[in-house]
Amino acid sequence: MLAFAGPGYLVAVGYMDPGNWATDLAAGSAFNYKLLSVVFLSNMMAILLQYLAAKLGIARGRDLAQACKEYFSPAINFILWILCEVAICACDLAEIIGSAIALKLLFGIPLVWGVGLTTIDVFALLSLQRGYFRYLEWFVVILMSIIAGCFLFELIVSQPSIMNILHGLIPHPDIITHPNMLYLAIGIIGATVMPHNLYLHSSVVQTRGYERTPSGKKEALHFITIDTTCALMLAFCINAAILIIAASVFHSRGYFHVTELEEAYRLLTPLLNVPLASTLFALALLASGQNSAITGTLAGQIVMEGFLNIQLAPWLRRFITRGLAVIPAFICVLMYGESEIAQLLLISQIILSFQLTFAVIPLIIFTSDKEKMGSFVNSWAVSCGAWLSAGIIISLNMLYIFNFFSAALLQ
Repeated sequence: MLAFAGPGYLVAVGYMDPGNWATDLAAGSAFNYKLLSVVFLSNMMAILLQYLAAKLGIARGRDLAQACKEYFSPAINFILWILCEVAICACDLAEIIGSAIALKLLFGIPLVWGVGLTTIDVFALLSLQRGYFRYLEWFVVILMSIIAGCFLFELIVSQPSIMNILHGLIPHPDIITHPNMLYLAIGIIGATVMPHNLYLHSSVVQTRGYERTPSGKKEALHFITIDTTCALMLAFCINAAILIIAASVFHSRGYFHVTELEEAYRLLTPLLNVPLASTLFALALLASGQNSAITGTLAGQIVMEGFLNIQLAPWLRRFITRGLAVIPAFICVLMYGESEIAQLLLISQIILSFQLTFAVIPLIIFTSDKEKMGSFVNSWAVSCGAWLSAGIIISLNMLYIFNFFSAALLQ
């Protein structure tokens, strides 16, 4: 089990990035515990989809980008590559801004300088990849432990209602009918099921030493599935904790529009009357931003190499993939300043949700292909669950587009 542990945690950090924080804070403060069921549902979909990504990597020895390149025409591959790069930029935008905000809250560093620092430190951390890939994985696990510890403390001092939490896990019809709730639900799904994580996972599972035989692959997939499930359940607990804290601390006290990370930081200590509450929140935010930025940059490397088959020096690949995210972050901070940062975080998660379809559908097609997957082809039940997940994502996106244009026409 320990030999195969690691890839799931690399993937899981993308499920608790600052974009998740923004959507979970907004959901909990505005609608109490009602959207907790969406966090749970999206996490279950994530476990299934990441299982398919891992199976693709182990059974075929191909990551999702390489599989797309083999299967689709050059024109379609180019479109998929562009869409994936847009998703990575949207994700990195949230991570960079989240880290910059954390640096500002902890050390008083201006946002623009914080964005620059996140570029330097991620390059330094990714240097661990050169020596022993497991060093990078264990560093990620340490940061995840810091995040989990901080939110465990926050949960204990906020004393949420257990009955309200259990009730929130039951889907509420208002999620579909209430436009603002639907907007946040789509954001939660986009923030939880990350499209670039599917590319990343299908690649990093191949770093493990296992026999490239049917029995060896079966054993590898068994342990990788356990690793992924445990890691993503930890991610669910952290995401749920953010929403629960927002509901129990902010919504219960009449703060219904807490969407900014800085606002949450300012309110936690006075509302809970616990001096460490705000500091631990900012510390967890910094760890979250650093973790997610590492995996986002790794995913960018995999996507570029898989779709374009470009072999570049590792430092140059990192520079290009990181630059694609840092430049938009700089522009957004300079143009909009601090006042619109929270809205930018939410919009980035909506973009991710819309891009998700273009990663999920090829993944399901590839893993359902008997000729290519052999004995590892999806079972009928797994295929139904995967297509149902894709259908939910597409339906929510289409419903949101319909509501958006209907509201625009009425105005």
